[in-house]
Amino acid sequence: MTRVAITGASGLLGSNLAAELLAAGHHVIATRRRGTKVAHLDDLAIEWREADLGSTDALAKAFAGAETVFHCAAAVSVKRVVTPEMTDANVTGTDRVIDACVTAGVKRLVHTSSVVAVGLTTTGAPCDETARWNFEELGLSDAYAKTKHLAEERVHAAKDRIDAVIVNPTFMFGPRDARPSSGKMIIDVTTRRVPSWTPGYNNFVDVRDVARGMLLAWTKGRRGERYILGGHDMTYRACFATIARTAGVKPPRFGAPYPIARLLGAFGDLQEWRGKDALVNTTQIRYAYSDQFRFTSAKAQRELGYTISPLEPAIADALAWFRAHGML
Repeated sequence: MTRVAITGASGLLGSNLAAELLAAGHHVIATRRRGTKVAHLDDLAIEWREADLGSTDALAKAFAGAETVFHCAAAVSVKRVVTPEMTDANVTGTDRVIDACVTAGVKRLVHTSSVVAVGLTTTGAPCDETARWNFEELGLSDAYAKTKHLAEERVHAAKDRIDAVIVNPTFMFGPRDARPSSGKMIIDVTTRRVPSWTPGYNNFVDVRDVARGMLLAWTKGRRGERYILGGHDMTYRACFATIARTAGVKPPRFGAPYPIARLLGAFGDLQEWRGKDALVNTTQIRYAYSDQFRFTSAKAQRELGYTISPLEPAIADALAWFRAHGML
């Protein structure tokens, strides 16, 4: 039995990763901030240790005895402008995790990045791990993309101090999405809160594929390398239709006119400028209409043995979990 530690175990990816690690016979330590709700993980034999990304000392104590740390914790936001809180959580927090791993004598760090730290296609061909980060020049950079890109750079800069491997998941669906995060799309389509579709692309994946890919990255990944853990390139229209079909409801019928969507985004920008939370902004609208979010997991398949499952079971299991927990 190997002792491993997870940051962000209460989230969608971290919780499914904990389940996979436990199923494989490992002892799982997980950090949590004071007051974090973890009742949805009561079925998992996790050893909880109190620590947050703001304290290197607390993290080092929590990591004590762990052979590997899986860093999944992050601040997620749709805001365009990077806030001090986002920088502290995603960038400086990653620095603290690295320092804590070194202090605790952790042998390997598996850092969870994102494909928003990779790059976007300019040719129509899916991007691989060599793609240059070009979000800013394409007008598709926001606070999350910027800080995840910077965090990954911090991991690369520490390559002489820590044996680290990086994983870059795409848009994940699956059970245990307690907030919810990406599963909000499933809930909104199922409850008919999505009035129309947009023509943009994204890459959608079963979160359990990503979790299993992270175990493979731990045991087979090459030091300093990054691996895209993705699934299926598809339009939002096709994704909405897949969700609706799985849920047994009608999909959105009409496309959203770009001029109207652009106005909604501009209104969101104004709300952000006033210090308020916005549902969407102009960057998010560009995402929804962009055909550049295309990615390939060929490297992970070739080097790690990563496999990609159909998307429907992930959606069905997410729906079942939401219903069991009174969220749908």
